Amino acid sequence: MAPEMVPIDGEQKKRVCYFFDSDVSGFHYGPGHPMKPTRIRMCHSLVMNYGLYKRMEIFRAKPATKREMTQFHSDEYIDFLSRITPVNMGSFIKEQHKFLLDNVGDDCPVFDGLFEYCSISAGGSMEGAARLSRDKCDIAINWAGGLHHAKKSEASGFCYVNDIVLGILELLRYHSRVLYIDIDVHHGDGVEEAFYTTDRVMTCSFHKYGEYFPGTGELRDIGLGKGKHYALNFPLRDGITDESYKSVFEPVIREVMQVYDPGAIVLQCGTDSLSGDKLGCLNLSMRGHANCVRFVKSFNKPLLMVGGGGYTMRNVSRCWAFETGLATGVELGAEIPMNEYYEYFGPDYQLDVKSSNMEDMNTQGYLDLVKTSIFEHLRGVGGPPSVQMQDVPRVPIDDLMDDINEDEDLVSPDERRPSRILDSRRQAEGELSDSDDEGEDDRRDHRSHRETDSVTHPGGRRTAVGIMSTGTTHGIGTSIATAITAGTSTPAAGSSGQSDMDVDEEPVSAERKGVDDAKDAAADGMAVDSSAS
Repeated sequence: MAPEMVPIDGEQKKRVCYFFDSDVSGFHYGPGHPMKPTRIRMCHSLVMNYGLYKRMEIFRAKPATKREMTQFHSDEYIDFLSRITPVNMGSFIKEQHKFLLDNVGDDCPVFDGLFEYCSISAGGSMEGAARLSRDKCDIAINWAGGLHHAKKSEASGFCYVNDIVLGILELLRYHSRVLYIDIDVHHGDGVEEAFYTTDRVMTCSFHKYGEYFPGTGELRDIGLGKGKHYALNFPLRDGITDESYKSVFEPVIREVMQVYDPGAIVLQCGTDSLSGDKLGCLNLSMRGHANCVRFVKSFNKPLLMVGGGGYTMRNVSRCWAFETGLATGVELGAEIPMNEYYEYFGPDYQLDVKSSNMEDMNTQGYLDLVKTSIFEHLRGVGGPPSVQMQDVPRVPIDDLMDDINEDEDLVSPDERRPSRILDSRRQAEGELSDSDDEGEDDRRDHRSHRETDSVTHPGGRRTAVGIMSTGTTHGIGTSIATAITAGTSTPAAGSSGQSDMDVDEEPVSAERKGVDDAKDAAADGMAVDSSAS
């Protein structure tokens, strides 16, 4: 049975660009560190196995260069990030004190591949913004981005390069005004600081405030100089619920859209605001968090969605996969499909993050008081600011956008349907295919692979299925199918040599759900592999 995707009634169809680089899961902050890039691969595994790849274009963004990063960051800081490694860090003691000022408790450690990791994160946000500006898509998604704490010359809060600021700078080349919305539990201090004195970017952050990192984002922080009243902060207390969050988020954003009228929106979807997060203290459910995405999407503005915080990995991947579905106009079914991280979603194997019975410290009186104060700040805006029209300056990413197929000559002429073409393909509404969607609506040969007379495909031909065929990075491969059949709880190791078992949640044994069920699911998954891959 294929995973369920229910179209959302009344939704206007959007062109969605989704950015993912399989290398991102190979980076590791260090043992015991709460930030784990593997969560992005876990989310991608759900996205692929739900079949969302049919509803959007998938890209592997070109990593950002040093020159592109210095559009915001200082030259010496980016040079420092590109040169320092765990091996030579002893030679950069002075620079570490200068650039890693916030490295209290090893928040921002030096690890192998640090600069490459930053390049992947920044490249996805910059290319997503570039595609939005050139009307190549309506929504761009980069879950590897959202690192909102990084400053011009300083790493902070697990963030080294601020991909959000770089993405906004790209949007500002084509749009006179950009709105930045942050629903991470932590204040988006790096983005606010970058645009604190300009009226071309309005920042709006909903975050926990009061003896909590980074300690900024007070209600009275409203901008400076020309940017006065263009920085909005909604400080929250512990335990806010879905209903309370919705009661402040929607009125504030609705008023902001009416007063500021941005040309594009950047939405930072940090999931540490979910209930049960290891570093968070709010009490949002997955649907409460996703309601923010649904509401922002309803304004029909060019939208860049990026990741951010989130330290309970199984919940991060659930939430971002669900929100990817909302971006494409569908609501994902509750039953999680078989994937390489399937055992981590036990014991219920459901796509849901529920609220807890945590006490809500945000009284209605407090929320109304803060909301009223923000409306008063917005009255000081006095209408959308205007910007004098001028020629758009060229930057390196323009060369990539002008010739998207510049690498076409590098594709082997013997390869009939290269992965680059298949990844960017979308399935039209009502389109039927006996390869990509085999197994949907019970259109699959259910014979077991154990039967001796089973055949993989007439004539033994193997059908290309695009990005799903790239091994254990997407979908379920032979290695994980074998592991599930054996009743073990270990997923396939990462392609970079970094074990995926270095995560914060132990997978739940298949015995809790029934070994027989897991065997049947694995057998079906292997049958699909043999017939459609």
